[in-house]
Amino acid sequence: MTVWLTIGLLAVGTFVIKGAGPAALGRRELPGWALPVIALLPAVLLSALVAYDTFGGAEGFHVDAKLAGVGAAIAAVALKAPMTVVLIAAAVVTALTRLIVA
Repeated sequence: MTVWLTIGLLAVGTFVIKGAGPAALGRRELPGWALPVIALLPAVLLSALVAYDTFGGAEGFHVDAKLAGVGAAIAAVALKAPMTVVLIAAAVVTALTRLIVA
């Protein structure tokens, strides 16, 4: 629950920063270094959520069938497969890994 609360607060904070910038600065421009940081915040937060859900959890770091599915998805993307094929490959590999390991 703490992780989800943290992620939620960070997401809200991201939107507050995006809205507060123009309100606080008025007609002035944001510094050059701030624009790329603000643009990348949502992607970084989503990546952190995916990494936490894939490799971790309340019990700490662990490797399971989801990791095999993520690997299959990465391989399919590297081969420039359509998104439908990527999703199906990840689901099939995850299911087969769970079937074999469990």
